[in-house]
Amino acid sequence: MLLSGGLDSSTVLAIARSDGFDAYALSFRYGQRHDVELAAARRIAEHLGAAEHRIVDIDLRAFGGSALTDGTISVPRPGPDDELDAQIPVTYVPARNTIFLSFALAWAEVLDAADVYIGVSAIDYSGYPDCRPEFIEAYQAMARLATKAAVEGSQKLTIHTPLISLTKAQTIQRGLALGVDYGLTHSCYDPVDGRPCGTCDSCVLRARGFAAAGLPDPAL
Repeated sequence: MLLSGGLDSSTVLAIARSDGFDAYALSFRYGQRHDVELAAARRIAEHLGAAEHRIVDIDLRAFGGSALTDGTISVPRPGPDDELDAQIPVTYVPARNTIFLSFALAWAEVLDAADVYIGVSAIDYSGYPDCRPEFIEAYQAMARLATKAAVEGSQKLTIHTPLISLTKAQTIQRGLALGVDYGLTHSCYDPVDGRPCGTCDSCVLRARGFAAAGLPDPAL
């Protein structure tokens, strides 16, 4: 499963474990602005009992095109009460989920696994095209044609998206019911001295989720 160390992917790790799976967690050092989220991913993998946690190095700064991988592009800060931009924001990393899922597909084949979990949501999110159900459906169809295991009939990959239709508040409630300690997670795109900035898209969505759930954010 793909584990960023954020609220959504941490919840999905708990769901995968509750579904009875041994969870092999995969994170990426992809040229993002900070490694705070990777420290969070390590904590969550241990907290929720991942069978293994790997951090893979790839460098999407080679292409840039995102505020998360290009230091010349500023992270937008809409503020806690502002409407999020209806356009796809500059925090979108070109083809990130396509790339990450490809690595997950490769590791799944080696592990003889047929289930991949990813924490995408089409409800409370920043409008990224690679979080939509139609993208996941298309990727799954492709993945079932892409590997030796699939061609030989030993693998029929299923991409699980248990948060796809949940709001952030519903995600938080689901995670708490499964024992997720959200104080171990990190969501901010541009932390200051390791602390959330509170004003980027991701911080705003997270704050609204806890507010809607009627709960304080334990990471603050």
